Amino acid sequence: MQPGIIVLALVILVVGAGVALYAGYLIGSSRNKQEFSERLRVEKEASEQRLMELQLQQHEALHEAREETARFRAALEHDNAERRAELQRQERRLQQKEETLERKIDGLEQRERKFSGRERALEQAREEVDAIKREHLKELERIARMTEDQAKEVLLERIESRVREEAARRIRAIEEQAREEADARAREIITLAIQRCASDQVAEAVVSVVPLPNDEMKGRIIGREGRNIRALEAATGIDLIIDDTPEAVILSGFDPVRREVARLALTRLIIDGRIHPARIEDVVAKARQEVDLIIREEGERAALDANVHGLQPELLKLLGRLHFRTSYGQNVLAHSVEVSILAGTIAHELGADVNVCKTAALLHDLGKAIDQEVEGPHAIISGEIARRYGKSSKIIHAMVAHHATEAEPQSLEAAIVQAADAISAARPGARRETIDLYIKRLEALESIANSFTGVEKSFAIQAGREVRIIVKPEEIDEYAANQLASDIAHKIEESLDYPGQIKVCVVRETRSIDYAR
Repeated sequence: MQPGIIVLALVILVVGAGVALYAGYLIGSSRNKQEFSERLRVEKEASEQRLMELQLQQHEALHEAREETARFRAALEHDNAERRAELQRQERRLQQKEETLERKIDGLEQRERKFSGRERALEQAREEVDAIKREHLKELERIARMTEDQAKEVLLERIESRVREEAARRIRAIEEQAREEADARAREIITLAIQRCASDQVAEAVVSVVPLPNDEMKGRIIGREGRNIRALEAATGIDLIIDDTPEAVILSGFDPVRREVARLALTRLIIDGRIHPARIEDVVAKARQEVDLIIREEGERAALDANVHGLQPELLKLLGRLHFRTSYGQNVLAHSVEVSILAGTIAHELGADVNVCKTAALLHDLGKAIDQEVEGPHAIISGEIARRYGKSSKIIHAMVAHHATEAEPQSLEAAIVQAADAISAARPGARRETIDLYIKRLEALESIANSFTGVEKSFAIQAGREVRIIVKPEEIDEYAANQLASDIAHKIEESLDYPGQIKVCVVRETRSIDYAR
C-alpha cells in the first residue's frame, strides 16, 4: 500500500470521528434526536463508502507499482545480459590481438637475431678488406716510393689540370655561341625598332626665309637710314639678310626660338604694313607670346606621339622648348620622340619596363632646354629636373646614364635608353657636326658676354662675326660701356679660337616715357 493513500485514509477516519463526536454532542444537546441519528447514519455510510473506494484505489495503485517494478527488473536484466555479451566479445578480440602481437614479436626477434649475425659477418668482412687495403697501400708506397698524401696530391693535380682545360674549352665555346646569338638578337631588335620608327632624315637649318609680296617691301623693312632693320635685329637677336634674292628676306641665327620669333614678327609686320621701331617692339612681344603657346603645344604633341602620359605642365613646357633646339643640326624634340619610340620597342622585346624606358628616353635631353641658363652637362641637368618633378629613381638614372661620360648604366632600362639615343643619332642624315660646332661657338660668344655685370642680354649675329650686347643703363654709364666692350673683347680673345675678327658692340639705351592725357 502506498503511503499517500494510507495518510488519506487516516485523515478521513479522523474527520469521521470528529464528525461523530460532534454529532454526539448535538444529540446530547438537541431535542430532535431522531433526525440527528438519521443524519449520523447517512454520514457514516458515506464515510464507509469513501473508505472502500480509497482501499480499492490503493489496491489498484499497488498492483500497477508491482507490474512497473517487474517490467523495470526485466529490462535491467536484458541490458545487463547484452553488456555481458559485448564484454565477452571484446575480451575475445583483445585476446586475438594479443596472440597476433606475440607472433609478430617472435618474428621480429628472429629477424633481429639474423641481422645481428649478418652485421657481425659484415664487420668481419670490412675488417678483412681494410687489412687488404693497408697491405696494398704499403706495397704501392714501396713500389712508387711515394706516401699516400703525395700520391693523392699528384692525382688531384692531374685531375685539376684536365678539368681546367675542359672547362676553358667549354667556356670559350659558350662565350662564342652567346656572342653570336647576342649579336644576331641585337641586330634583330635594332632592325625591328628602326622599322617601327619612321623619322625625317633632313637636318635642321639655321636660316628661315620670309616671303615678301614685292621687292618694294625690302625698303620699308630697312627703313629710313636702316632704323627699322636695326630695331628688328636688336629686338630679336637675329640677322636680317636682304640681298638680291627676289621677294624674300633671309633670317639667320643659331637660336631657333629667336628665329621663329623674328619670322612671326616680320610676317605680321609685312601683313599689317605699319613698320616702324615702336610697332616692331610691340609685334615682337606678341610674337614671343605666340611662340610660348607653340612651345606648350609642341610639348603636349611630343608626349602624345611618344605615348607618354602623366607629365606635369612645367615638364611639357620644357619639352616643347626642345622643338626650337638642335643638336648637330638634328631637332632635339624630334630626336627625343624618336628615342622614346625606339626605347619602347627595344624594352618590349627584351622584357624591360616599357614605361620607364619611354619616359626616360623622352626626357633624356631635357637639360638642353635650359643649358644656356644653368651650368653643367645636359644629362646631369635633365636628371635634376626629373628629380625636382618627382620622377622615379629608375627614370632619373636612365636619363643621366644616356651618356656614359656622366654615369655608367646600372640597369637594363638605362642601357636601352643609351642604345636608342645612339641609334637615333647615328642614322644617316640625322645630324651635321659642322652646324653643331658653329652653334656652340655662337653660344660661347653669348655666354662670355652675359657673364659680365650689367649685361641685360646679348646676341651673336653676322654668323658670329659680331656680338651685340644690351646693357642696363642704370648700372652701366657711357664711359663704363666703352670699358665693358674692351673687357669682353679681351675675354673672347683669351677663350675662343676663331678666324678673322669679332666685333663687340655695346648698346646703352635710355628711354623716358610719359603720357599726354
